[in-house]
Amino acid sequence: MSGLGWNPLHGAPSYPLERYACLADRVGSVLRSRNDILLVQAEAVVALEAAATSLARPGLSALNIVTSPYGGWFGQWLRRGGAAVRDITAEPGQPVEIEAIAKVLDAGPRIDVLALVHAESASGILNPLPEILALARARDIVTVVDAVASIGGHWLDVDDFGIDIAVIGPQKALGGPAGVSALSVSRRAWDLILSDGAPRDSILSLADLKTWVDGGRQALPGTPAPLEFFALETALDRIEAEGLENVVARHALAASATRAGLAALGMGVWVPAAKASNLVTAVSVPKALAPDALIAAAGRLGVELTEGVGTAPARLLRLNHTGQRAVFQTVLSNVMAYGAALRQAGYPCDIAAAAEAISTAYSR
Repeated sequence: MSGLGWNPLHGAPSYPLERYACLADRVGSVLRSRNDILLVQAEAVVALEAAATSLARPGLSALNIVTSPYGGWFGQWLRRGGAAVRDITAEPGQPVEIEAIAKVLDAGPRIDVLALVHAESASGILNPLPEILALARARDIVTVVDAVASIGGHWLDVDDFGIDIAVIGPQKALGGPAGVSALSVSRRAWDLILSDGAPRDSILSLADLKTWVDGGRQALPGTPAPLEFFALETALDRIEAEGLENVVARHALAASATRAGLAALGMGVWVPAAKASNLVTAVSVPKALAPDALIAAAGRLGVELTEGVGTAPARLLRLNHTGQRAVFQTVLSNVMAYGAALRQAGYPCDIAAAAEAISTAYSR
């Protein structure tokens, strides 16, 4: 025993083999998918890179939707593997326009893969996923959806939507660990991945992970990190107890209450509700004020506001209501702290009216 005392994590039990397949099935239930579910022992960026690496090869043509740095990275990973990639980059902090996608698809040449992020925590926007997927299905294009932020915050039915590869991480709306992620992979996606020398012997190889499925889900693909997998079980316990529909509704209410509070405060939101995610609400900082000063003022009240990521030249602050933050107390404290920070900076706003608006939204 060291002088530091007993560590409760010392000697943690191994993750049981018999629970691994069950855990994958539970993730599939959250995704509403009967496709193959693969678990990745890493943060979801690794699972996204694995998807890109496993698909990319010379001769592959991809359309990559960029509404945040994550979309930009996905395109880079595809190019690294030799794919021909065309990016459609939205205006900073804005969702992609469906007309821009349709125009590119109609102009040709043929696209094999279309990739996009569903909801963006970076800017608080929501891309028009059903409409984009409809365009892809009509052209027999394999789709890759980064649903890391959106799962649990927005309704996602992988099989009904026809998503070929969905990548999720439980650390956002599901309130789980950041050190494990998951993918659902359709038969069409496997046909493309395995058609021409899929990468092997790599943490980024989905073909390697598929050996677990092909072997009857018996021999584990590596040694599971027990703490991360136990934590994921606990997160799914909470989700299943609350009900996924209720989790999504809780996030939708937090988003709408936040918007109501900001409107009463006299501050408009960055994008309208139809284009906004349920995870964070972004507001445009008044030109005369410094975002850093507002963040610091809110921090002194114990509330964390953050700047938008990859949204320059827009000057955005984000009010986070994701996961366990999607509750009345956090929504109220976010808006109250923002209002107090504005008033400290000499910007007039009605904090009492904002509190009343939030309370009304939650009491309906």
